[in-house]
Amino acid sequence: MKPRHRKKLPAIWLLTDERVAKEALLAAARRLPKGEAGIVLRHYRTPTTERRALFDRLAAIARRRRLTLMLGGTAAQAAAWGAAGWHGRDGRRAMRPLLHSAPVHDAQELRAAERGRADFIFLSPLFPTRSHPGARTLGRVRFAALARRADMDVIALGGVRAVHRPMLTGIGASGWAAIDGLLIERR
Repeated sequence: MKPRHRKKLPAIWLLTDERVAKEALLAAARRLPKGEAGIVLRHYRTPTTERRALFDRLAAIARRRRLTLMLGGTAAQAAAWGAAGWHGRDGRRAMRPLLHSAPVHDAQELRAAERGRADFIFLSPLFPTRSHPGARTLGRVRFAALARRADMDVIALGGVRAVHRPMLTGIGASGWAAIDGLLIERR
């Protein structure tokens, strides 16, 4: 893996999901480790005004806690909203340097992320998830095979929780991301 980003990526990422109550999401963001985590605001089906209001609330938390806040969508929209980067398949760059992450579920999407010059990928699903019940998982072996082929940082997503951290490096992940795995207060 050859990191192409301008700074060290956070090792922990909270991905938003519209099925999660906003207050629970904001509480989870406030619990993220200071200076060591990131947030990806997806909420693609949320009306723009509501989505922007949620982004602004997350941005306030991100500033106070020194978190990296990415916006699901295009580079142009992320730049306009003041995000640190964008998450998606849009390979066009913004006028200012931004991080770019891409979702990857198979070898074809990995090649697309490489062509789109993504700085890092969210490779999923490693394990079964509540957000995609019944979806086929990669499992450790297929995850590791795809991660080895990636020429960028790989963040493990899909049923991942803090207890999985020790095994992630061994399968090629430089960090982990979660929805439900970060919503429940850590003990």
